[in-house]
Amino acid sequence: MKLGSEKKQILAWAFYDWANSAFATVVIAGFFPVFFKEYWSIGIQSTVSTFHLGVANSIASLVVLILAPILGAIADQGAHKKRFLLVFACIGIAGTAWLGGIGQHLWLYAAIVYVVATIGFSGANVLYDALIVDIAPKEKYHSVSGIGFSLGYLGGGLLFALCVVVSLRPGWFGLSSNIEAVRLSFFITAIWWALFSLPLVWFVQERRTSRQSFADSIVRGAQQLIQTFRDIKQYKTVVIFLIAYWLYIDGVDTIVRMAVDYGLSLGFTSQHMITALLLVQFVGFPSALLFGWLGEKIGPKPGILLGLSTYIGITIWAYSIENTWEFYGIATAIGLVQGGVQALSRSLYASLIPPDSAAEFFGFYNFLGKFAAVIGPVMMGWVALATDSSRVSILSILILFIAGGLILTKVKT
Repeated sequence: MKLGSEKKQILAWAFYDWANSAFATVVIAGFFPVFFKEYWSIGIQSTVSTFHLGVANSIASLVVLILAPILGAIADQGAHKKRFLLVFACIGIAGTAWLGGIGQHLWLYAAIVYVVATIGFSGANVLYDALIVDIAPKEKYHSVSGIGFSLGYLGGGLLFALCVVVSLRPGWFGLSSNIEAVRLSFFITAIWWALFSLPLVWFVQERRTSRQSFADSIVRGAQQLIQTFRDIKQYKTVVIFLIAYWLYIDGVDTIVRMAVDYGLSLGFTSQHMITALLLVQFVGFPSALLFGWLGEKIGPKPGILLGLSTYIGITIWAYSIENTWEFYGIATAIGLVQGGVQALSRSLYASLIPPDSAAEFFGFYNFLGKFAAVIGPVMMGWVALATDSSRVSILSILILFIAGGLILTKVKT
């Protein structure tokens, strides 16, 4: 029996999360921080390499911060969301493959290529998030967003597990060392991302509210962006949510990007980090689905607040962590709430904005999300340098979760 058009589009859209989460898991959270510290930055002091990694993440986020609202406004004008998504995805895929060819000690070269790949990944996500209004009715935003994140956790986790096996047992695959295995993992991730983007290419259709040329879309998009900046105070609820989101997603993204580096700084091995990341992925798969269901039952705002309360406890626990089992416990707790907070934030925001300007408004959403990621990693790296303590640096994230949660309570849904 053939799937209905709506179901087919939802699954095709969600499978892009399966595709690009490979980059988020294998590269951003997994092998890049380990390889950056232990291979490309070998011989450099741990706190200094932490600072370098934080700066690289922040530069990538800063570029996307500038591009996101402009990109969204242009995409809305001529129904160009899917086209722009594929352009940025190709940039990310090419950068990911490129990482596999970079030699030892070349930390600056690796950081530059990582920035390019992350810009592609993040830029594509601006348009991917905005496409939810084209493929699902408003009453299904929470569950559909949860499906996307859950498939992302499952797909990213499965590929990461494969790459872990390759890195731990390189001889099984005809490789001479785990260094070759990690390089191969970057290539595999690029292929995975490209392959599983195809359902979106084939089946997802935008609602064409206009058929403007690309040149006209640029002009009208720029005009619309200026007008939205002028009129933004009309959308008071959206503004309050964006401020809250800006703060609390800073904490979420900083943990994603810096957790492996933090664990290595405390003396845990790269194998401990990899196991913990696998826990996050496979716990996150059912948890994101559960939070999508929870958002429809009790509302997205209480669901997000539940997740933020858990993050506060996680951060305090991380400060005093001593044993391996505690690191795994923290990873499990993160897996329980990370996807839920991300999924419900996206669906709550989608329900607050005008659908005809979805890409533009999601440009602001990603704008603030990336602006948060500009501050968080650098703040953590700077505190680590200033105090010579990675443990103290993790506590800097607490204020972001608390302040973001308090402001979120003011959002009227």
